[in-house]
Amino acid sequence: MNDLSLLWGLPFVGMLLSIALFPLLAPGFWHHHYGKVAVFWALAFLLPFAAVHGASAAAHDLVHTALLEYLPFIILLFALFTISGGLLVTGNLHGSPRTNTALLASGTVLASVIGTTGASMLLIRPLLRANDDRVHNVHTVVFFIFLVSNIGGSLTPLGDPPLFLGFLQGVDFFWTTVHLAPETGFLVLLLLGLFFALDSWFYAREGHPVPDPTPDDTRFGLKGLQNVPLLFGVIGAILMSGLWKPGITFDVYGTPVQLQNLLRDVIILVLAGVSILVTPKEIRERNQFDWEPIREVAKLFIGIFTTIIPVILILRAGTAGAAAPLIALVTDAAGQPIDTAYFWMTGILSGVLDNAPTYLVFFNLAGGNAQDLMTTYASTLAAISSGAVFMGALTYIGNAPNFMVLAIAKSQGVKMPSFFGYVLWSVAILIPSFVLLTFLFFAD
Repeated sequence: MNDLSLLWGLPFVGMLLSIALFPLLAPGFWHHHYGKVAVFWALAFLLPFAAVHGASAAAHDLVHTALLEYLPFIILLFALFTISGGLLVTGNLHGSPRTNTALLASGTVLASVIGTTGASMLLIRPLLRANDDRVHNVHTVVFFIFLVSNIGGSLTPLGDPPLFLGFLQGVDFFWTTVHLAPETGFLVLLLLGLFFALDSWFYAREGHPVPDPTPDDTRFGLKGLQNVPLLFGVIGAILMSGLWKPGITFDVYGTPVQLQNLLRDVIILVLAGVSILVTPKEIRERNQFDWEPIREVAKLFIGIFTTIIPVILILRAGTAGAAAPLIALVTDAAGQPIDTAYFWMTGILSGVLDNAPTYLVFFNLAGGNAQDLMTTYASTLAAISSGAVFMGALTYIGNAPNFMVLAIAKSQGVKMPSFFGYVLWSVAILIPSFVLLTFLFFAD
């Protein structure tokens, strides 16, 4: 639909503002009714859209989004949340600057192996326990979101949903490992250095606090090992869906659902169910595991995925749509892509639109041919990929693990910043880092 105006994006704006303002201005109302707010904004788009374009068109777009985007997205997050919640990192860790930096570095590396969600869910609770005696611990969670929940997932398609979408479009599995390694390495070292300096400053101000010992849990280790093969089973299911092409497709109200993707989602759900059955209750209790973080993400992203439908349609219309002035910014007079513009446009929109669909829009805007993008336009694909992954850290909603980490930290007593408070952190820390990254790697 090339005739959609920007007004159709108002419900999406309303959804974002609700996430930003209600927890700050009406926390009690938000805690009890955030699901209803999400449904309200979803209907604020769907009902007028059905009235103008027909109920059939609205139903088609909703079914398409639900089956191909929302359900696979939330199923994967649910499984990683459940399985990693059955893994318990034990040990009487003390949140010193060195320990915290080591935990962040480990999580950053792990994010490209088991995904940003898996790494975040595995390590956020040990990080919180290590710092529960610290006066200043908010910055630790903020940098955790920067590095483990986002930037660390940039080296494989398993790391972050945008890169997995690229893999499904034909990008080689190890293409990002090779082409994004310099950018990722630079950014990780820079942010780890900044974190160590900031944490050391806070630590010195606190007088080097000594934690209360826990005699029954002094040895560092990992419990719930029965969940490890389940975690790799999820990875295997994802790989299967990208490599196995049986050519069998089911049509669901005009939406093609491929057999391999349906099987992937079923396998992932089964693995999550097995984790629930085989994990001792004690492990989840010691992890302070509860379902509220994934419940909150599931409900809020119903609103996000629904209200984002017209925004994505406007962007996909390219120069023929209402976002034409925006699209024109990524192409020079000769019709060649501007890597710097692709990096920042993909990145900034990923911070507020969710990075997976945004990646796909700009991937197609750059031509959509994986072979061409991996070779002739490799620098452009690197700019799109890094922008989507790196700048998913700009807001709480740029990448799903951000919100899950936020919910877990808040549930364990960390006074996390509001939506806008977090954005101030990202503007102060990430934006200057991205500017420097641009001059080093993407400047024409």
